Amino acid sequence: MPLKTAATLSGDPPIVIAHRGASGNLIEHTLEAYQRGIDYGAEFIEPDLVLTKDGVLVARHENEISGTTNIADKPEFADRKTTKTIDGREYTGWFTEDFTLAELKTLRAKERLPDVRPQNTPYDGQFAIPTFEEVLQLLKAHQEKTGERIGVYPETKHPSYFASIGLAHEKPMLALLEKYGFDGAEDPVFIQSFEVGNLRELNAKTDIRLVQLVADQGGPPDLPEVRYADMVTATGLAEISEYADGIGPSKNLIIGRDDQGGLKKPTSLVADAHKAGLVVHPWTFRIENVFLPTEYQGSRTASAHGDVKAEIKAFLATGIDGLFSDNPREAVLAVDQFVAE
Repeated sequence: MPLKTAATLSGDPPIVIAHRGASGNLIEHTLEAYQRGIDYGAEFIEPDLVLTKDGVLVARHENEISGTTNIADKPEFADRKTTKTIDGREYTGWFTEDFTLAELKTLRAKERLPDVRPQNTPYDGQFAIPTFEEVLQLLKAHQEKTGERIGVYPETKHPSYFASIGLAHEKPMLALLEKYGFDGAEDPVFIQSFEVGNLRELNAKTDIRLVQLVADQGGPPDLPEVRYADMVTATGLAEISEYADGIGPSKNLIIGRDDQGGLKKPTSLVADAHKAGLVVHPWTFRIENVFLPTEYQGSRTASAHGDVKAEIKAFLATGIDGLFSDNPREAVLAVDQFVAE
């Protein structure tokens, strides 16, 4: 039986992006989690990028790293605990920009959500913080070994903040992407950001496809007068299409939740974005009950697993072009089953 044509913008099957690697199975933003995402069939892996004091791009969920590393257990770094205001919010902890790469390499990653993912906690202390170049080297090694080219989908974290302290993402990121062959519109690479200014700047510097991230509340940190809600109107999507190739919306903007936590009817966002020529890659699909709509939950404990494949299929029916998932094995199965139905 032939596969049906997907309702994506291109007509191709939706892509699966391993969100921070296979972070539902191994500690996020580690080479081991990225490799696991590849092993599970994801077409892309997604590193969040922050910078070190000496200007090296590293993969961390945030530049404040007390929740993702063992830095609090390192007495030699105790005096660098500080409080900073980033994107209008105050944070206390340890920040990547206050450490050299050599210092960060003495740390080890730990599970960020231990209550939700207790199965990942035995890996605490085993894995190092990877540089962006090491992530790209992992992809190169995989291609040389298997002939399979896996894409990369970096997110620039707090780009205007980093630029304000003299550590802008753009130059080192583009240089590394070019070095490893990810520098054209046809290459398997997207660069994403919740901000607008750096995407506009990147649009003037590269042919790499760009994706505007859109949350279901608030607005871009670099444009306090703009709301994300306005960016997903027809006018807002047309403006995004001037500098980006797609949107990465919170999945709640595609199918919201009712008062009981179940899925409502889909909005018109996917169709509206496609009309503006934009691909749509929503985030984030996770297997744990705490993240799932009520109709797809298993037992009521937060860490128990539900039917994330069924949730993904509900979103695939709207025509999304890809999706971010912490559970790429299940996401790939969901896409394969949906396309074959």
